[in-house]
Amino acid sequence: MIHLNLRRDGISRRIALTIIAAMLISVALNILFVQLAGVWARPPLSQTGLLEQIAVTTRVLEAAPVTQREALAQAASNPLLQVSWSARRDSLSLPGRGQPIDVETVPELRQLLANPPLRMEGFQPDDWPKDSADAHYKLVMQLADGSWLDFTPPYRSWGLSSGMRFTIIGVLALIAALLVAWIGTRQLAGPLQRFARAARRFGSDLRAPPIRLEGPHELRQAITAFNTMQAQIQHFIAERTQMLAAISHDLRAPLTRMRLRGEFIEDAEQQQKLFRDVDEMQSMINSALNFFRDETRLETTTPFDLAELLQTLVDDYRDQQIAVDFAGPVNLVYLGRPLGLKRAVTNLIDNAVKYAHSPAVRLSSNAHSLFIEVRDQGPGIPDTALEEVFVPFFRLESSRNRDTGGVGLGLPSARTAIREQGGELTLRNLPSGGLLACIELPRVND
Repeated sequence: MIHLNLRRDGISRRIALTIIAAMLISVALNILFVQLAGVWARPPLSQTGLLEQIAVTTRVLEAAPVTQREALAQAASNPLLQVSWSARRDSLSLPGRGQPIDVETVPELRQLLANPPLRMEGFQPDDWPKDSADAHYKLVMQLADGSWLDFTPPYRSWGLSSGMRFTIIGVLALIAALLVAWIGTRQLAGPLQRFARAARRFGSDLRAPPIRLEGPHELRQAITAFNTMQAQIQHFIAERTQMLAAISHDLRAPLTRMRLRGEFIEDAEQQQKLFRDVDEMQSMINSALNFFRDETRLETTTPFDLAELLQTLVDDYRDQQIAVDFAGPVNLVYLGRPLGLKRAVTNLIDNAVKYAHSPAVRLSSNAHSLFIEVRDQGPGIPDTALEEVFVPFFRLESSRNRDTGGVGLGLPSARTAIREQGGELTLRNLPSGGLLACIELPRVND
């Protein structure tokens, strides 16, 4: 059994209210149509204004001699009501027996008639054969002397056919359902879209503020859980950064003492080895702190020309007499963080320059993504290490020489910067030799 908790603003409550609102609006539209367009079923005679004419005509004809009734009936006819008199029923050209009408059920007519008729029948247009010229509403009554009166409105100036009535009812119900569904889905989809945007924002901005509580109860629970998780992650990152800063501060003091004591070592070779180890340890500490306290994470997203940024990088290398080829469009606007993206691409180009040769940058795009490819013609790296190189402090011994510098944080830092913008950085070896680093960025950031 489905249980709807209507005491709180939940999704089930909103769905139930949407259905109820659609039904109420549908009924309201039908009532409004009836009021504006008139009674659309068989209209009550009391609302047509014909009862008075029927009563007056009947009383006049009953009081008139039989020989004058036919002429009087013709004289009583008007554009709204045709009247005919006949001594026999057979001459009235009726389609058969009509719906018997008890005069007692029509209080207005009973009060207007002097003598109640012996019999009264009603006919609807559907009682005649299809496309018949005589298909009208009709009222016939038998007077006290056995003669018959026929009252016929010549035109169907009011009322609709049953098929048309059902069509109008269905259209109005559909309009009501679509209207309420549109409003209901907007009320539900709006908070969901804002929640999704806020969640995506936190993926690229760890300092994003908490999400405002809104929407139905279930969505509020999800937002509360997300805000709690976000606060815990921010607290964890702050504690980690503070811990690394403390470790760095504590390590710098003994490193400084080691360098001072190294000045008293008489063996020059051992002294240089000690200084080299101290410098390497200092470099590792500084690199680790820069990785965990990357200031580019404070950078806000802004539209910029990605093609121009890459061309500027290539020109900077060419000024250093380092040939870097570039291929791509002249202009390509992207919404992102230019500083973080520049540092990531610079890291990839530096690796291609240090460990290979003939670096090249290529920019391309499709309907959904932007692609920045940095390739070289070097030895590549083992396939088993294509993902390991993104692990902090991981360095290859054979293809990546430790003497060239670096502590194994360049690629992890580059991937982190790209992922913070909703993209991805991958590596693969080219069949013709060399390494290809591919950055894929979403084309639309909303």
